Amino acid sequence: MGDFLDSDTEVTRRADGVFDAQISDRWNGMHGAPLGSYGLAVGVRALAETVPHPDPLSVSAYFLRPVEVGSAEARTEVAHTGRRMATGQVSLVQGGEEKLRAIATFADLDRVDGVTSLFGGPPRLPPSDECVDPLDGVALPGMSLLDRVEYRTAEVPGWLRGEPGGTPACDLWMRLRDGRRPDLLALVLLWDAMAPMVLEIGQAPSTTLEATVHIRRRPAPGWLACRVATRYVTGGLCEEDMDIWDSAGHLVAQSRQLTLLRRPASSPSQTWWVRPK
Repeated sequence: MGDFLDSDTEVTRRADGVFDAQISDRWNGMHGAPLGSYGLAVGVRALAETVPHPDPLSVSAYFLRPVEVGSAEARTEVAHTGRRMATGQVSLVQGGEEKLRAIATFADLDRVDGVTSLFGGPPRLPPSDECVDPLDGVALPGMSLLDRVEYRTAEVPGWLRGEPGGTPACDLWMRLRDGRRPDLLALVLLWDAMAPMVLEIGQAPSTTLEATVHIRRRPAPGWLACRVATRYVTGGLCEEDMDIWDSAGHLVAQSRQLTLLRRPASSPSQTWWVRPK
């Protein structure tokens, strides 16, 4: 299989601070459109070509309009350059409309060192080969993301059985299907490659307004262990937090997104994502 993530986030410099890109239909999520984090990964690729340090350390993005399949332009700007870190901004534009804007700080992770203290650990999951594929037998037309990413859970989540469990949280394994080793670019995308946790409280899929991703270290090869949770839903808004650990038990990334809830289906029979029994 090809390395779809690299090819689908490729950017070509047209002028100083201006890059051309092509948004693929291979990363469509639940709404039938490209993931916001896929568009963000394209923007981060362009910004990496602009700043002097190689590795994204912190990325904060505002999702202004849905990213669409087709041509796009990434406009970058350097805000600050220092000896150890550099910060820049990128806007992804399609058809004259700005789709997302992000500001990111880059560093060289091989040179990031200092005090390390951990007050938590990775999810307590069975080995990936002892877990279930929660989407086995599920048909989700238009959700091409599932051809790119695969998942394993200790058991099928309640919302997929048509029986939301009431707790908006999940531990799972995740990896790219094409065998690509997880790297920093994959981490920039994968925080958004999960079903919204509010499905476990009977809410419809949500729309991301803003997200911040912190990259902590380069991942080891293999599956990524993820813990995802929502703690507060207020006024139709909720946060969703994700911790990502690599196969060696190292924390490699964290994310938090603010999402706007959509109206739920009018009846349980309209929940098209339910797994056949």
